[in-house]
Amino acid sequence: MAKEACELCMHPGGEVIYRDDNYRIVLVDDERYPGFCRVIWNAHAAEMTDLSTAERAILIAAVWQVEEAIRETMQPHKINVASLGNVVPHLHWHVIPRYENDAHFPNPIWGEIKRTPVSSELAKRKAMVPRLREALQARFEESLL
Repeated sequence: MAKEACELCMHPGGEVIYRDDNYRIVLVDDERYPGFCRVIWNAHAAEMTDLSTAERAILIAAVWQVEEAIRETMQPHKINVASLGNVVPHLHWHVIPRYENDAHFPNPIWGEIKRTPVSSELAKRKAMVPRLREALQARFEESLL
């Protein structure tokens, strides 16, 4: 895929919460999965091994920081961390809070739907997203100091 045609080169990929020279962290607007984040490498690259060892360390450290922030604020049953890129071959990691009663659990969110989530549970999760946004901003802006 040419860089000019790459969705993540042309668009942010979600609500940008933090951005530096290397990567950006975005909140994905997915009504079934409040708190779903992506960590996206800014430069066009398809695989982790396209990056230098130092760049890989920078990116994966950001992924783990996002995971920690999601665990602390969203209190999920499980976190899914995935780097697929089959549809959009631009290096990015999905960090997704999972709950035993979410639509797909125990399947991946791209798998077969198992149930209709209870709207009150989804509302509680959506209400936690502003705290997650603040936690991510604080965590990453603090790392600049």
